Amino acid sequence: MLTLLELLKDGRFHSGQALGGALGVSRSAVWKQLQQLESDLGLSIHKVRGRGYQLAVPLMLLNSVDIREQSKDCPWTVLVFDSIDSTNAEALRSIELGAQAPFLVLAERQMAGRGRRGRKWVSPFAENLYYSLVLRVDGGMRQLEGLSLVVGLAVMQTLRQFGIVGVGLKWPNDVLVGPKKIAGILLELVGDPADVCHIVLGVGINVNMQKTDEVDQQWTSMRLESGLQVDRNQLVARLNMMLKAYLARHQLQGFASIQEEWEQNHLWQGRAVSLVAGVNKIDGIVMGIDQQGALRLKVDGIESVYSGGELSLRLRDDS
Repeated sequence: MLTLLELLKDGRFHSGQALGGALGVSRSAVWKQLQQLESDLGLSIHKVRGRGYQLAVPLMLLNSVDIREQSKDCPWTVLVFDSIDSTNAEALRSIELGAQAPFLVLAERQMAGRGRRGRKWVSPFAENLYYSLVLRVDGGMRQLEGLSLVVGLAVMQTLRQFGIVGVGLKWPNDVLVGPKKIAGILLELVGDPADVCHIVLGVGINVNMQKTDEVDQQWTSMRLESGLQVDRNQLVARLNMMLKAYLARHQLQGFASIQEEWEQNHLWQGRAVSLVAGVNKIDGIVMGIDQQGALRLKVDGIESVYSGGELSLRLRDDS
């Protein structure tokens, strides 16, 4: 089936006879595979008598060779999957099996993509970026301070390179364009954070997605913002290089050296918000972040600091 997709990905018409010849199957077998592509992958295929079959939208599939060629300064092993439960889950399995970090896991589609707090991450085939970079961390907690915020900065700067205007950050792990989410970050840790551990830097970016009924919040994509289809191989390569630069800076100088830059790009700086933890809610004004990446919030005139993976920040109705 994926061989057939390779033949169709250029978006041109291909006759059933030509496709059958290339695959070594009958025209009826081609028809069945086309139906399966539509059903399993959610692709739209045009069928025109006398002309053949054409993908409604051309596909640019992920290619590990192209990615390595475009990001030669990042000699990471690149693993590309057609379909997987989630790239973070595969990364964690690979760590358990002894895979040597750093390595990168990518997928065309996730069947069980995850966001923060167990939320579903919508993952249509060959439209968005599902990205998990595995790093080995030696030397304790300092290298983990504010790490998810550092990744957010790298994602934001990469999107700006592609002309996405108005992109900024929301504490702790979201990348927004105005009120709309365009990317999210999920970090997962294995091992002893005080000694030696592995960290999975999971990034999901809405790239070429133009519609979905599965997202329960305001969202946008690179294509919706720019009007252009984005080459995801180029996007991965640029994100690799941006991440490498920010991670090196973080390792050498600590998060404190990046704190001010992050605050300058926080879209909710100075805004009235509610900090939600389960059924509990704290209302306050965003003052910024501290040198470990925790949120500084003014509550009833007193500044307090909050951190934790289960916290969620929301704008107050009166902000």
